[in-house]
Amino acid sequence: MFQQQVYILNTFRMMLDAVSVIAAGYWARYLVSYYVPDVIWRMNENVFIVSVLMMMFVNNYAMGRLGLYGDKRHPSFWSLFWPMLNAVLIDFGVLASFVFIFEPPDYPRSFLLFFAWLSFALMFCQKSLLRIYIKYIAGKGFNVRRILVVGNMTRGRLVSDLLSSQVSWGHQVVGRLKTASDKSNGSDSLGTLDDLPEVLRAQAIDEVVFAIDGDRTVNLAKHLNYCKQTGVPARILPALWQPGQHGLSVDRLQGVPFFTIQSANFNATGLLYKRILDIVGGLIGTLIFLCIYPAVAIAIKLDSPGPVIFKQKRMGQNGRIFYLYKFRSMHQDAEQRKQELLDRNEMEGVMFKLEDDPRITKVGKWLRKTSLDEFPQFINVLKGEMSLVGTRPPTLDEVEQYKPWHLRRISAKPGLTGLWQVSGRNKITNFDEIVELDCRYLDQWRFSDDLKILLKTVVVVLKRKGAI
Repeated sequence: MFQQQVYILNTFRMMLDAVSVIAAGYWARYLVSYYVPDVIWRMNENVFIVSVLMMMFVNNYAMGRLGLYGDKRHPSFWSLFWPMLNAVLIDFGVLASFVFIFEPPDYPRSFLLFFAWLSFALMFCQKSLLRIYIKYIAGKGFNVRRILVVGNMTRGRLVSDLLSSQVSWGHQVVGRLKTASDKSNGSDSLGTLDDLPEVLRAQAIDEVVFAIDGDRTVNLAKHLNYCKQTGVPARILPALWQPGQHGLSVDRLQGVPFFTIQSANFNATGLLYKRILDIVGGLIGTLIFLCIYPAVAIAIKLDSPGPVIFKQKRMGQNGRIFYLYKFRSMHQDAEQRKQELLDRNEMEGVMFKLEDDPRITKVGKWLRKTSLDEFPQFINVLKGEMSLVGTRPPTLDEVEQYKPWHLRRISAKPGLTGLWQVSGRNKITNFDEIVELDCRYLDQWRFSDDLKILLKTVVVVLKRKGAI
């Protein structure tokens, strides 16, 4: 019900914001027509309607991105003021750009100023009034939802703090029941878990939240069954959840609930978008690869004996083994000579890296400098073995030396490029730091992040900063 209330309230907020923007548009038109009568009436009606509708949709998007449609209450008017101001600046930056690019005839600049100011004023007023209503009126009414928390002081206060900052149209934490092993005392304590039947009889309780910390002596099923018998809804904060852990969720398989601990910030929709991007990018990259193949192949063959395409077994997602393709940039005996160069490794850890590797051919240096040696990997991307953006695909001997926490970097598809390569940190010589950067990418992944990394990759390649 918590998220249902958030969804309903945010839908209502978006509708109010849309109405505010529309009202501000017509009000601004009226004011400009009053002060500059010869201008506004010559403004094209369709252009005016497009301007207002554009601002309505852009504003809702900007508000959402700036957290104004989140599930957390704004603690003060100032915390509401600044993100709203930023959203309106974004809105009218977009509208001003539209006017500058398309230059609609008889478009008064004064209309933009009035429209922006009135939009901000109306939205700030209605949001402030809604905040006052929720905090001081709805939260103290007769039908406010009364919640009882069960758990120790730490987890009990955590739940109480979450509920106090949650967007809703009215709820109140009545108090807390301790478990038998909890010796702490607090002003919010109403007794122990054994007192649950008496508290439910004595107090008007609409819901019970169980936030027990894994005490195996507690017969939770008995208390949950009692709540069900008496018609009081119950919620459970899983004992395995700890502060700072955000990867725990509930999934359903044919109606049966499963607790899921995610190892990365991916979901089905995000993976679908990522795969579509991989297919589009893979097709473009493969076409470029086929176009440059004849010239590069001749250069490689004239420079040194051996195959044009180098392939090597690499470790993919969750231990899948595949052949990685690259234009050959080293001599044929490179793998044998690697053992002789291990003592010159510039990396701390299992990864091998050598700035002036003597195994690289003359053409290979140029290929790496321009990143052309990477283009055959677009075939790996099309085959689904790699992604455009991800972590560096390790060799099999590297993975054999991994610590358990290192394995997390191969929990997703390896990438042709990645955060480490384009963030200016490719000079890192400590493998553990590279893994930490890879894990950050997995934990904080957004589809927009992949687009940004790809754009940065293009810049890196054009500036010829070296292989990515």
